[in-house]
Amino acid sequence: MTREWLVLRNATAGPSAVSESRVVAALERHDVRAVVESPPDIEEMRRAACEATEQGRPVAVVGGDGTVSTVVDALVHGGVVERALLGVLPAGTGSDLIRTFGIPQNLEEAARHLATPNTYRIDVGRMEGVWGVRHFVNVANAGLAAAVVEASDRLPRRIGSARYLAGVVKTAPGFKGCEVELITPRRVHRQHALLLVAANGQFFGGGWNVAPKALLVDGELDTQLVDVPKAAIPRLLPRLVRGMHLTHPGVRRRSLSEFTFTPELEWPVEVDGDVIGHGAFRASVLRTVLDLKI
Repeated sequence: MTREWLVLRNATAGPSAVSESRVVAALERHDVRAVVESPPDIEEMRRAACEATEQGRPVAVVGGDGTVSTVVDALVHGGVVERALLGVLPAGTGSDLIRTFGIPQNLEEAARHLATPNTYRIDVGRMEGVWGVRHFVNVANAGLAAAVVEASDRLPRRIGSARYLAGVVKTAPGFKGCEVELITPRRVHRQHALLLVAANGQFFGGGWNVAPKALLVDGELDTQLVDVPKAAIPRLLPRLVRGMHLTHPGVRRRSLSEFTFTPELEWPVEVDGDVIGHGAFRASVLRTVLDLKI
């Protein structure tokens, strides 16, 4: 018999809340056996996900990348991530993780995947800084890209993924690049930069193909240091959205299983749409530890 899913709905994700009745209807449409719950806050959602996994139940989250990321972080900290089966029903501003697998952004269509036998065992990223330890599944950023996320969080949620582009327009003119140090197992790299990308998945910002060569199973983060004049950003953005920016001379790409990053300035750092702190950090990968429902 097919196991019953625990579906955890984040009522605050996305431009507008997805109702519990809509989630139930989507699941019933595809004959998915499930119990839908709406935890009162994210901490309760984290607790419920860990508890269900300990009981051997598959868990699906209704939300965006930030919701998925914080649940995965809870599963890792709770020591149950390797026993987890996690599904995603998109309802956030940017549900970019599932774009890598071609899963629809429409909740009703995405619910169909919970009724299939298909799973994919993926890597999980790990960030360590003065803020502590935070795990993520899709993309981490430091510098300008993180500042854009920080700014977009203050914009109206009703404009959806357009908040990211609006955040670029608002943030880029005043953002300060700086000298950075990237220490890898083989060497130390120093240069001037505007931002650092550390990608597990391929998409960011509501469909921007920031890391077209990223793989979620290779034990590495697709790491990019970007340094271009601010005047060149409007010309670079269309290439970045389409995943055609890697040949730009201002983009330095490396695949790294671990590294330490130190910017001269206290740059913001974000993972999967959540700003987690500022300054230096160490990044690494937990290789193929999580079963994702696809």
